[in-house]
Amino acid sequence: MGAIGLGINLEFVRHEDKPFEWAVEKAAALGYDYVEPMVHWGRELLSEAGYFHSVSMLDDPYRVKRACERAGVKLSGLSAHSPLCKPEISVEYLKQAVRFAAECGAPVVNTDEGVKQPWTTEDEDFVLMRYVLREASALAEARGILIGIEPHQQYSKTPDGLDRIQQLVDSPAIGINFDMGNSYLAGEEPIEWLERVCDRLVHLHGKDISVSQSEAERGKVTGTPVGCACGEGVIDWAAVVDVCKKCPRDIVLSVECGTVAQAERSLAHLRPLCG
Repeated sequence: MGAIGLGINLEFVRHEDKPFEWAVEKAAALGYDYVEPMVHWGRELLSEAGYFHSVSMLDDPYRVKRACERAGVKLSGLSAHSPLCKPEISVEYLKQAVRFAAECGAPVVNTDEGVKQPWTTEDEDFVLMRYVLREASALAEARGILIGIEPHQQYSKTPDGLDRIQQLVDSPAIGINFDMGNSYLAGEEPIEWLERVCDRLVHLHGKDISVSQSEAERGKVTGTPVGCACGEGVIDWAAVVDVCKKCPRDIVLSVECGTVAQAERSLAHLRPLCG
């Protein structure tokens, strides 16, 4: 039976205009045990100036490792989303993310199929995604890194579609990073879907959806960047925890919310449920 760790995606400081190290220290101060940093390719002005939490994969991976060690937290994974349907972007991006994860100590690299080109067919897109995942999984297998496919875009918005992507390449490195909020907004029943992927789950995004957002967007979108505080929306977190405890591997529930205050309230709601 799987143990559940509580972590947070560093998007919770997106509006604080602070650097990566500040975000890690804040997560630790709130009481989280794990963090999920976002990485990017190349250089980004706000990050370089210390006004945004994302880390360049051209930096030393030990920057991430050392920041976590100083704060006393562990890495649940890397948010390394790149469009699998666009191999000119995602092949090298994901390969670099896998190498970066292996060196900084993150066990999972999370991604999704991303926005597709308007001129490619569905069959063509699945060939392109298979190519990307084959390239990335070869590096991941050799380094003991897992790739988590997230329900977030046009093909992964249904259980069958997510399964089809995850099973494009026969690799033990490719699993599911399930997002509770995205699955709900897509119009599916998230607990049922989570049960369906339980044996392939490698990471979980703890994203709750407010009642107002649900009423405005459910069935009309395939995802959202962050949610409200866990316990203040439509997701049944007690049921989520019950499913995760049945998973064959330990799972980190990585909260995805938009403010420090929401992160604090999310932890207060989830900690008693996880034990």
